[in-house]
Amino acid sequence: MLAVMGVSIIQFLDMTIANVALPHMQSSLGASLDTIPWVLTSFIIAGVMFTPIVGWVSDRFGSRNVFLLAVTAFLVSSMLCGAATSLAQMILFRSIQGISAAFITPMSQTIMFDINPPSKQPAAVAMWGMVSMVAPISGPIVGGLLCDTLGWRWVFYINLPIGIPTLLVLFWLLPSRQLESRKLDSLGFVTLAIGLVALQLMLDRG
Repeated sequence: MLAVMGVSIIQFLDMTIANVALPHMQSSLGASLDTIPWVLTSFIIAGVMFTPIVGWVSDRFGSRNVFLLAVTAFLVSSMLCGAATSLAQMILFRSIQGISAAFITPMSQTIMFDINPPSKQPAAVAMWGMVSMVAPISGPIVGGLLCDTLGWRWVFYINLPIGIPTLLVLFWLLPSRQLESRKLDSLGFVTLAIGLVALQLMLDRG
């Protein structure tokens, strides 16, 4: 539970922690005032696009494998975001972060149900829900402190000291659900993804 909540914390932090770092990134990455918000938009759009397919991918390839891969990709992309030297690189790496986050959020809830008996599931989900509220609220505060003390790149590097130990615990203890072979509604997935991305773009950039 602690490992899953640790992963959830860094994932929810990344939804808001980069907001206060945008002015610092703008000068460092050579971006304009109009293009730098894509650092945030790319993360959100990538997450929105892939969320509808999480259940099918998890059933097809195994919940343990998919979750471990998502957490690993999230940590690697966090490191790459911190090392980015151009806006194009940052948008690419943030998109990978967003795709990984799309899998982490719903699968974290599923894992909370899987590893707890029915009598403890409400308390476990309540704890996870508290993390999902507190982490995004804390993001701008933590991001501001990191930018002032260590530099903007640490708003991404901060994920590593939290995420690496939790990943090791997950490799050790995380169970897996039984594989299921079910058909993917490809047309439904594509149209839903396009609709959600278009809506998010309108709300974020329109």
